[in-house]
Amino acid sequence: MSTRFRSHAAIFAANLIYGANFSIAKIAMPHYIRPAGFILLRVGFALLLFRIVEWATRTGSPVERKDHWRFFLLGLFGVAINQSLFFEGLSRTSNINAALIMTTTPILVMIAASLIIGERITTRRVVGVASGITGAAGLILLGVKASGNASWLGDTMVFTNAVSYAIYMVMAKPMMRKYHPWAVIRWTFFYGFLLVIPLGLKDVASIEWSTFTTPVWLSTVYVILFTTFFAYLLNTYGLQHLSPSVVSFYIYFQPLFATGISLLIAQETVSWIQAGACVLIFLGVYLVAGPVRRKPEVA
Repeated sequence: MSTRFRSHAAIFAANLIYGANFSIAKIAMPHYIRPAGFILLRVGFALLLFRIVEWATRTGSPVERKDHWRFFLLGLFGVAINQSLFFEGLSRTSNINAALIMTTTPILVMIAASLIIGERITTRRVVGVASGITGAAGLILLGVKASGNASWLGDTMVFTNAVSYAIYMVMAKPMMRKYHPWAVIRWTFFYGFLLVIPLGLKDVASIEWSTFTTPVWLSTVYVILFTTFFAYLLNTYGLQHLSPSVVSFYIYFQPLFATGISLLIAQETVSWIQAGACVLIFLGVYLVAGPVRRKPEVA
């Protein structure tokens, strides 16, 4: 099994986890755990797990003093802003609006990668992103029932979260060439944890643990262990070997997974529109996952 295949499989699995998370997280949030408190819990426990694995595998390495500022920015964009604004924005707008806005992420990553690390925006990738966003938007509009009221503030928060995640994806790539992925993700979560403490400490203190039922406990464990620890681990592995544009494109699989789970549970048949949307998403993956080209350096 080639490294490239394993990288694609890792990103595919991470987005499968993310796709299931939307339904599972709502079992515990916001009735039992407020969004800011949930973020602090997931970042804190994930940081502990990453540190344990780094210690057990002996992959820790000294970090140059100048790079701590870069890790701080990764924690800011990849953890604090990314996670906080998504949950807060989702609570202020409709789920359809949030899902559609998140489909802009690969476009934002492609632009950021071009500006920051010189990835070329090729016609092939533009067509691939267009194909993917069309398929994903079709699945979202067809299969998701609206909940919540759309608002300008909520939409802006979700879009800012997408911009923040795009910046994180691109900034993390050069650091992974310099340091072991475990070190990159551990320091990212270390600074992210420091940033979310003041946001979520009050909500964590107000959690009434004695009221948790078994489904709530399972939901909490899933969000902390799978959505945070394993998903970030899988994304980090994929980002080590694939371009940020390719990694970000897999977000289009999330509505595909959500639709598949819904059809499985409800025992519904697949419509031609849904089948066509799936074809567009897979066509987009094929086009975007082509070879990475960089802009030639100017002498």
